[in-house]
Amino acid sequence: METNVGVYICKGCDIGESLDCDKLTQLATDESKAAVCKSHDILCSREGVDLIAADIKAENLNRIVVAACSQRVFPELFDFGRDVLVDRTPLREQVAWCHTPNDEDTQALAEDYIKMSVVKVRNGEPPEPFIEETSNEILVVGGGMSGLEAAKSAATAGYKVTLVEKEDHLGGWATRFKKVFPKHPPYQDPEDSGVSAMIEAVESDPNIAVHKSTTVARTSGQPGQFKVSLRNGTEATELTFGSIVLATGWKPYEPEKLSHLGYGSSPDVITNIQMEDMVSNGGIKRPSDGKAIDSIAFIQCAGSRDKDHLPYCSAVCCRVSLKQALYVREQYPDAKIYIIYKDLRSPAQYERFYAHVQDDDGIFLTKGEVAGVSRDADGRHTIQVDETLLGEAIDIKADMVVLASGMVPTTKVDEAGSQVDAETADGESGEKKETELAEGQLEDGKKAAEAAELGAKILNLTYRQGTDLPTLKYGYTDSHYICFPYETRRTGIYAAGAVRAPMDLGGAASDAHGAALKSIQAVEAISRGEALHPRAADLSHPEFFMQRCTQCKRCTEECPFGSLDEDEKGTPLPNPLRCRRCGICLGACPERIISFKNYNVLQMSEMIKAIDVPDEFEEKPRILAFVCENDALPSVDLAGIHRLQYNAMVRIIPLRCLGSINTIWINDALASGFDGVILVGCKKGDDYQCHFVHGSELAGRRMENVREKLKQLVLEEERVEIHELAITDFRKIPEIFDGFLETIDTVGPNPYKDM
Repeated sequence: METNVGVYICKGCDIGESLDCDKLTQLATDESKAAVCKSHDILCSREGVDLIAADIKAENLNRIVVAACSQRVFPELFDFGRDVLVDRTPLREQVAWCHTPNDEDTQALAEDYIKMSVVKVRNGEPPEPFIEETSNEILVVGGGMSGLEAAKSAATAGYKVTLVEKEDHLGGWATRFKKVFPKHPPYQDPEDSGVSAMIEAVESDPNIAVHKSTTVARTSGQPGQFKVSLRNGTEATELTFGSIVLATGWKPYEPEKLSHLGYGSSPDVITNIQMEDMVSNGGIKRPSDGKAIDSIAFIQCAGSRDKDHLPYCSAVCCRVSLKQALYVREQYPDAKIYIIYKDLRSPAQYERFYAHVQDDDGIFLTKGEVAGVSRDADGRHTIQVDETLLGEAIDIKADMVVLASGMVPTTKVDEAGSQVDAETADGESGEKKETELAEGQLEDGKKAAEAAELGAKILNLTYRQGTDLPTLKYGYTDSHYICFPYETRRTGIYAAGAVRAPMDLGGAASDAHGAALKSIQAVEAISRGEALHPRAADLSHPEFFMQRCTQCKRCTEECPFGSLDEDEKGTPLPNPLRCRRCGICLGACPERIISFKNYNVLQMSEMIKAIDVPDEFEEKPRILAFVCENDALPSVDLAGIHRLQYNAMVRIIPLRCLGSINTIWINDALASGFDGVILVGCKKGDDYQCHFVHGSELAGRRMENVREKLKQLVLEEERVEIHELAITDFRKIPEIFDGFLETIDTVGPNPYKDM
């Protein structure tokens, strides 16, 4: 199809005062051969948008370049239909607002950006959505509070829901708790959990099908087309779902590992869960002899916030002990109650609950480190406490000791790769299943990665990259925990409640509403062929030219979302509805067989060629910056918005993800005379995360290939740099760009100029 390009240049927001827009118009017409090129005082006005729309109709334009503000501003304003490919040239944020006005270098920068945008749309095509028949039914796995709330939320919104619970009853942990934390003012007294009413509401809802004593034996397919095999005893049922909510919750940390706190050596040292069971089944008595108690000690962070056990805080244990202290007070008005804590955490309205418990003169709270717990000859216990607020060690005597043990997600696997509480949902032995996985065999003729995560055996996915959801180092489901907390690395599968992060029942219920809404959003978007986060509503999807595939497996191994399975030969088997459109597979492929209609290797290569590279005698170096659109590009825009000035020798090409960088682009740039290439992407680490999980990390690994290429070209390694930014780091942009120019000044011009 013939491409007819229209270029529209805005003069507003200081662009017209900083640039020669007439010269830009002439450039687009003469050099870039645009069919139509016009300028307008305020292109984002109704009049400006109507001007473009009229020209599209009159001149049969199907490619539009809007040279004005950033693509992040008015993202839907310049949408002229599915058949018109639009590119935004950021003359405002990345030229006029951050460079010297009416300067020849600023003008040259704007000219290059116009030429780059024209070749970008000319070598791209409007994306076509991948649309197949899909289901909008939702599967919720787990019948605790978060699962019940997720199912009810989705059903109330009008969607059919199937709720699966492995036990013979619904309600999870809430059915074992006599009371829960106060939910109403004045937030002083524990209340009923409300779980019975919620169970009744779910079981009576016509939109919810409940399967108890049931597990998920197998999950195959992709969002909108998840084929799920449910097993109840020997009976198997296969159903199709559009999205899945994982709400399988938590389990207590193994108390057997807390022998240093007396567990196992004394029957009167119990966990907070055992305390709940005791309260609900006859009241509080000393387990060793069934006698009443005169004193009791609660030890906080029993195995939590401990490098040898659980390094994290389980969020609820402090309030559980406060609640259980009130249980003791209700049964034993004169008992002495001790609570020994590292830090007592009772946030938000629960601060009032904490204050209420503090008002009890018989409850002694002290900060300290428990050095040991021993049982005395009379059957009582001595708790040795160091580092107290009193400034000295103390000994506490108590009839019973309650350990506030922490929460472990059901997705946690041990170091051997098996689930902490292993389930074999399909009736096979765990050993047989793990042997099959170790040998790389999966259903549907697909091959598992040699190092695939065995997973927790809850969803039993047939994905090439493992049987369950990828997890973080503590076993909680991996997601983009800053921007998209309910998302997981498996598209269309959402985590809710304590399987995602430690939380109480109230938090789990709130969490479930969010996950239910995301699951609804998923089925609706997928039915339209649209991507989910972070490229929400993107209609593009990767296309594979399989004739040139060498079965190197880089795309299948590096995809963060398990979008690609593979056959026995290693040929990728795409699942387009799993794809997040990050382009990491495009960057991974050495044969360049993967492309998107509006994002491909040829397109980027032509953009690089469109940039004017002055010869060395002009002393105007050219730096090519590949910038991730998620954190780095907004940082560049923010630098412009704040009028931060940086060197005009830098040319920016946005990337969907830094992990989508194909090293051929860097090679092309250096071989064609660019003096340096800089890569800027999302920050990674324990306290931040790439929007596509590990794109920045992958780009860093590919730098090894770039260094090898530099050696082949006999070029200095300093000519390529990689940087990571959080979106708030925009003030570092001038420092990064100008600092790199200083480095290039030191190493000198690229010897490949004019070759």
